[in-house]
Amino acid sequence: MIDDLSGLWLGRVWLPEARGPAVVTLRGGEVIDITAKGAATVSDICEMDDPAAFVRAAPGRALGDHAEIGSAAVGDLSVRHFLAPCDLQAIKACGVTFARSMVERVIEEKAGGDPARAAQIRIRIGGVIGDSLRNLQAGSDQAMRVKQALIAEGMWSQYLEVGIGPDAEVFSKAQVLSSVGTGAEIGLHPVSTWNNPEPEIVLAVSSSGRIVGATLGNDVNLRDVEGRSALLLSKAKDNNASSAIGPMIRLFDAGYALDDIRRAELALKVEGEDGFVLNGHSSMSQISRDPQELVRQTVGRHHQYPDGFMLYLGTLFAPTEDRDVKGEGFTHKIGDVVTISAPGLGALRNTVRLSTQCAPWTYGVSALMKNLAGRGLI
Repeated sequence: MIDDLSGLWLGRVWLPEARGPAVVTLRGGEVIDITAKGAATVSDICEMDDPAAFVRAAPGRALGDHAEIGSAAVGDLSVRHFLAPCDLQAIKACGVTFARSMVERVIEEKAGGDPARAAQIRIRIGGVIGDSLRNLQAGSDQAMRVKQALIAEGMWSQYLEVGIGPDAEVFSKAQVLSSVGTGAEIGLHPVSTWNNPEPEIVLAVSSSGRIVGATLGNDVNLRDVEGRSALLLSKAKDNNASSAIGPMIRLFDAGYALDDIRRAELALKVEGEDGFVLNGHSSMSQISRDPQELVRQTVGRHHQYPDGFMLYLGTLFAPTEDRDVKGEGFTHKIGDVVTISAPGLGALRNTVRLSTQCAPWTYGVSALMKNLAGRGLI
């Protein structure tokens, strides 16, 4: 789960004895509960002047080995298990931040969510675009020339506007406290028949817009739903258990910083109960907009997040490998196990179910506040 025990980690664990979450870090492979007044939530710590210094020095008590807690049954409220490492932060996401994923979004739209038509459209668009999007900087004069060329060929799309235009796509991925962590089930809306995982870096950002750390995320995507209409984005993105984040936030310090995120290489593995295996990757070096720029477009005088936010940065991964029917590409099957990993950030592992099969989300902000108050933490 965690691949670098020398890192400075921040996360959350369910405590059966407290009937609520603990804020935790890792020390020598042990999970340490550092929950305290003034540090009762991950959001509290991310808002501090120096979150890394606080976590490094915070007193705490050992809860057990991180591998043991990481392998516990998620959702079993009688055992300690990892939760998503964020709590009061808003869950935001950026879309179409990689040229390849932008092309796939255009294909989804042109195909009207029909995977059978997508292969033909993919060939046509490839002939028009070629390598013109390689190393293209969004919002540049060159990007505008490429946009005009695509419009002239009848290939304009709203996805091109956010993919290579001046304004990034930033949307609300999930509700506060609704994200699931590593080991949990992730949900697909039952109306979808064409969908896929999206392996992404997720930044932890304070209310002032300061990036304090990063983790991994799966922005579960319904290609057919969004492909029918961009106005269905919320239906395609925000469903029960459709946002996975974890395993823990790696706080930025002298040993790990934003430049490590800019160089990050994400690996994806999907293992189906039918024996199907899909491997993919996403290279942050190929992102069209710098992470800092995406944060600037998310928070500022135009929009505030008093408790901070988590920001999915988008993905290079766009699966085109056929799973069952030739020409229809990849789609999930119930029971798929999805593992997203990156050196220095560990691994996020989840099992695919329908959103209607996943445990309903019941532990919201009021439940958390009542629990913390009952424990004398606020």
